[in-house]
Amino acid sequence: MPEERLDTETFLWQARAALVVARKNVMIYYLKPPVITFGVIFPLFFYLAFAAGHAGPVEIMVPGIMSMALFFTASAVGPLVTPWERQAKTYERLVTSPASLSAILAGDVLAGMLFGALLSALPLAIGLSATDAHVVSAPHLLIGVVLGAFSFSALGVLMSAPASDTPSQVMMLSNLVRLPIIFVSGVFIPLAQMPAWGRWLAPLSPLSYSADLIRTGFGETRYFSVWADTAMLIAFTVAFLWSAHFLHRRTRDRAL
Repeated sequence: MPEERLDTETFLWQARAALVVARKNVMIYYLKPPVITFGVIFPLFFYLAFAAGHAGPVEIMVPGIMSMALFFTASAVGPLVTPWERQAKTYERLVTSPASLSAILAGDVLAGMLFGALLSALPLAIGLSATDAHVVSAPHLLIGVVLGAFSFSALGVLMSAPASDTPSQVMMLSNLVRLPIIFVSGVFIPLAQMPAWGRWLAPLSPLSYSADLIRTGFGETRYFSVWADTAMLIAFTVAFLWSAHFLHRRTRDRAL
């Protein structure tokens, strides 16, 4: 019994440590220029460049804009936090603190998730007020945003694993991963209208499932089942977190 109580107390302490890490990331890194550039401005102009040649109704673009905003913002903080901390010489102090590596990574993921979920509300609000778009199923929309934000944030933390103290190098790797993902995920074109090669690659992207749920929330026809979307987003999140923990542990052990 005392051992069980000790385990519970340890878990609660590490959970509080994760919240402290998330709070630190929010206060220090949210408004950094690279985060704003790569998380907000870049995807906005990227989508507007595509939309300039789109002849369909404006409201059709709202789910895609929201999905892209969620993907880029949720995955923008994670790749930059660790390089910045290595650059500021605070990384070693953090990983040698009583907070476990799992708690540190959980805090990073939580910060990215909150950043993505909150900023994705901006295109939602603009779309609902400035176009004829309307939410048909709020639960589907909410599940797509929350699970998608967790998955994309975990992907961002995974991409910060390389032992680099140069944010630009990590962001280059990050964009090499993120840019191909958006083209096969049904953000610009619904999956059912994509060519055969795109439909074959779409299941390999977590954004495909989040965008599918968000489109369903706006009343559009879904490509996968709701259960498949939900299960795959959870599976991607677990896989990204496990990989991030494994790679960050190796990087930490080399640094210490």
